[in-house]
Amino acid sequence: MEIDFHDETEKVSEEHIALITNLLTYAAEQENIAEGAELSISFVDNDDIQQLNSQYRGLDKPTDVLSFALEETAEDEVTISGVELPVALGDIIISVDKAVEQAEEYNHSFSRELGFLALHGLLHLLGYDHMEEADEKKMFGRQEEILNGFGLSREK
Repeated sequence: MEIDFHDETEKVSEEHIALITNLLTYAAEQENIAEGAELSISFVDNDDIQQLNSQYRGLDKPTDVLSFALEETAEDEVTISGVELPVALGDIIISVDKAVEQAEEYNHSFSRELGFLALHGLLHLLGYDHMEEADEKKMFGRQEEILNGFGLSREK
């Protein structure tokens, strides 16, 4: 999987990038995502994510992670056949400020929180949701399976 990172906060280390890359590569294998799939992850502050949350979700407050899937086909969209293009999954936006706050609140590391948020965003790009209780159980259960299988438990 190809991941394009953008750190607008300059607070995310190369070690964090490597951890997220390895975790999402592991998750891609677990979810049978096409090998050449692409996505982007942007790290922003609370002000930037609040603006996006307000604009796209109508919620004028900061959130921890937003996902924008690209593989959904619009009604008037033209499809190209006969050409093998990489699967473009979409964009994940993570608030570094929220990640710091939540790591402290849940008493685990910043690395674990970044990994959790990146995986949460990826699962949304793959169609998982938590609007209904049954869907929430399925998504959060899958999240924990992947995090534990990768070795990124809450204690880390």
